[in-house]
Amino acid sequence: MTARLVPEPATPVAGEAAGAVSRLELAAFRNYRRLELAVTARPVVLFGPNGAGKTNLLEALSLLTPGRGLRRARLAELDHRGGGRFRLRARVETVDGPREVESWHDPENGRRVLAVDGAACRSSAELARLCAMVWLTPAMDRILVEGPAGRRRFLDRLTLALYPDHAARVTAFERAMRERAHLLRSRRPDPVWLDALERRMAQAAVAIAAARRDLVAGLEAELARGVEGFPSARLALAGEVEEALGRMSALEVEQWLAGRLAESRTADAEGGGAAHGTHRSDLLVFLRAGEVPAAACSTGQQKALLLAVLLAETRLRRARAGDWPVLLLDEVAAHLDAERRRALFEALVAMGAQCWLTGTDAELFRPLFGRAAVFHLNEATLREHG
Repeated sequence: MTARLVPEPATPVAGEAAGAVSRLELAAFRNYRRLELAVTARPVVLFGPNGAGKTNLLEALSLLTPGRGLRRARLAELDHRGGGRFRLRARVETVDGPREVESWHDPENGRRVLAVDGAACRSSAELARLCAMVWLTPAMDRILVEGPAGRRRFLDRLTLALYPDHAARVTAFERAMRERAHLLRSRRPDPVWLDALERRMAQAAVAIAAARRDLVAGLEAELARGVEGFPSARLALAGEVEEALGRMSALEVEQWLAGRLAESRTADAEGGGAAHGTHRSDLLVFLRAGEVPAAACSTGQQKALLLAVLLAETRLRRARAGDWPVLLLDEVAAHLDAERRRALFEALVAMGAQCWLTGTDAELFRPLFGRAAVFHLNEATLREHG
């Protein structure tokens, strides 16, 4: 099924729609055989029954940025259920004009291929410079009360929106850590090669930690300004590398971390992984009033705190990079009361960032009618609403 539902928008004035996805084409993606959709930079609302393909569409958008998308799915899971390898194409409006981004599952090597303006994408940073995306999904509802891994992924997604090289640095750190763990399990690990891997880990870790620290400082400044209708959040970083950067130079921290890793070789060989590094850091979130840990807040407050952080991130990206991140908000309206939904919608419209929202009930989005592109989605078929 092919759908083309909105006239193709004109090239935006630089800075007004920069950061928006103005066209999306899907082929053999999850439950979509084919889809063509053109929109403007205003909010996009997708409503319909469960299983209609709303989250699938957001997932396709999330694959326009580095990483495995908002579901962290394997490539085979993205292919159409009836057969065929997925392919997606999008036009992204940037401060330098429109760019064409493509991604597909290559049947020859079984890998995901990325291209920008028809040329193979050379690095994840190249993709990150074109478009930043942040998201909130139902699967993330418990990240403030569960272990640090989910919060760390959330933190790194936010950091990537400001630092295009961040994903590559995280990948480099994790690759060196895996190689070191493999070497430590060998009968006679080469100390020279271990030294080299630990230096590589330390260099990547310092860059990761410095970017995280800068992001959190910027978000803290934005959150201190407040987001009308939302509780004031306070953020902090817990991590030995991030904390060390507060009292030592970057070079000193690299040397210190490499030394800690060398000292822990025996323990790491027995336990696996690494006892030291940015893979153990955590993002701490508090309700600013009373310094209440987010884990002690109600479910509704936790959702509101996360949304406040995303809205602050949106303002920070605009101030730092001159464009907006694209916000992907999956099923968020159903978990907010009427006043907070209205506050969210007003904030999104006032900022001008493109936001894609999903839900099962169109009535939840009534305050956006006339100010957003609203579509009914059922069985992978889109129809304009109203």
